Amino acid sequence: MIDVTSATSAASDPPAAKAGDGYHHGDLPNALRRAAVEVIEERGAGGFSLREVARRAGVSHTAPAHHFGDMKGLLTSVAEEGFAALHAASEAAIGTSDDPVAQLTELGRAYVSMGTTHRGHCEVMFRTDIIDTEDPELMSCGLEAYGVLESVVRRMIDDEHLSADVDEVTWLCWSTMQGLVQLAPKISMIAEAHGREAPVIDDLIARFTTLMVDGIRNAP
Repeated sequence: MIDVTSATSAASDPPAAKAGDGYHHGDLPNALRRAAVEVIEERGAGGFSLREVARRAGVSHTAPAHHFGDMKGLLTSVAEEGFAALHAASEAAIGTSDDPVAQLTELGRAYVSMGTTHRGHCEVMFRTDIIDTEDPELMSCGLEAYGVLESVVRRMIDDEHLSADVDEVTWLCWSTMQGLVQLAPKISMIAEAHGREAPVIDDLIARFTTLMVDGIRNAP
């Protein structure tokens, strides 16, 4: 699991926390993000509130606004943290092989794992209504994570001298990974309803990668 608390830098030093709240000055922004993720995972984005975040972090109800401005500011920071973690996981995934096709499989596994182990982050990362999608840091983190996938796709196309469009193939791979994050539980349910064993998601990712790559190689 990626340590998301170290994936982003801390904000400016906050004022002294309340006695007995257990957090040091430099830890408070991370503590607020952790509390925010907990609330989202338990209640969903619709049940999110700054007051509940502050309560769980053991600080004044004004502390989140002091550090992040408002709810959108805090959730944007959570999304940024998520993209930074995804970038780190993606870089680690492609380090397991020099073969771009194998790297695509490992990227898929890292992406789906991120979706299951960081549900709170993933619930807000691609929202457009509750985060500031034009925040420069958020955009930078998102593009860095996306760039890992794009670079692997580009290398595969170049190595095999394919005529496929880099953007289209990257979007296809991304859409497939995001679809598995959302639909993996439903896939297992449907398989069992049809009298089949629920698929092992890691194996399914490898199979999907093969199907995609074969299709890309044979595309006109």
